[in-house]
Amino acid sequence: MKSKVNKLSWLFGALTLFQLIPLAAHAEEKPQEIRIGVSSAGAGGRPLAGGFPLATAHLHAVLEEEFKKDGIKIKWFFNMGAGPATNEQFANKLIDFGFHGDLPLIVGRSTGLKHKIIIGQGRFGEVTFVVPANSEAKTLADLKGKKIGVFKGTSGQLVLARLLERNGFTERDFKVVSLDTATIKASLATGDIDGAIVAPYDLVARGVAKVLLKIPRDPKLQGIVTLWVGEEFEKKYPDTVQRVVTTLVKEAQWDSEEKNRTELLQLWARQATDTYLDYVESWKSYKLKERNTPLLDEYYVSRLQSAVDETKHFKLIRHDVSLDGWIEPKYLNTALKELKLEHYWDEYDKDGNIKK
Repeated sequence: MKSKVNKLSWLFGALTLFQLIPLAAHAEEKPQEIRIGVSSAGAGGRPLAGGFPLATAHLHAVLEEEFKKDGIKIKWFFNMGAGPATNEQFANKLIDFGFHGDLPLIVGRSTGLKHKIIIGQGRFGEVTFVVPANSEAKTLADLKGKKIGVFKGTSGQLVLARLLERNGFTERDFKVVSLDTATIKASLATGDIDGAIVAPYDLVARGVAKVLLKIPRDPKLQGIVTLWVGEEFEKKYPDTVQRVVTTLVKEAQWDSEEKNRTELLQLWARQATDTYLDYVESWKSYKLKERNTPLLDEYYVSRLQSAVDETKHFKLIRHDVSLDGWIEPKYLNTALKELKLEHYWDEYDKDGNIKK
């Protein structure tokens, strides 16, 4: 009898062991580090950014806190070269995640960069075209043949192209020079350029610039902002990707609470390219929820497709870009369900209106 019991115990133990082996074999290997490229940097190249939830996540160190128990390091790369620099980093396998505006996102995809769009990082906002304080220009037509600053290769170039086309112009009607945001502001103050799209409020308050044209809200003029993950990283570490997205959805909720508005804008102003006054004035017409939504809704998809079409129309890419298989919403959907935030942010239709 004792012999039978021992045999049964051995058999049960062996079966249990064999059941556990597949589980262990399929347990996800964890990365040693998570590398994030941000297409933005603070004044003077400061490793800071502002204006979107990922920037707040960095300032709050929420990803560092999430992965601390696993010994996984979070490495941030803030790129003064903006979107083109982030594309180059990813092409050289130096980052796993990237933050992009629409133009560099599309350009990278058109050149064969393989990544998946996993969460939105911003939308909407006003567009202001600024000229030096002593400028005699009254309309864009008055600036024909003159020098306009824009950071080429970034989403700002696409916004400028849209604005010019609406007014019957193209870049060829002006002398368009590539400058980063900080240099644009300095050049407006010194009169080295004749105009640019930029946050105007600090410049106006200092008496060095004035607003030539302001469009408070136009959902089809501004683009969308995105966080993506490299396909190779996503296939190897899907659980890690989920944790990143869930952590960023939590951060986006904090960024969307009106009680946090002052603290949020003060945090963003630490990057110093845009001042606290710039943020206060340019965000005052919006609820935080409108602009800090992480959703990949109908509006997001429509604006991305429109940006693809416009980028080709303006001859900024040579190859077609398809949205098929590019947007991966499962991580966002899982996070929203887990955090019970499925209905926290409004969904918008293709025209930028709240869906009924």
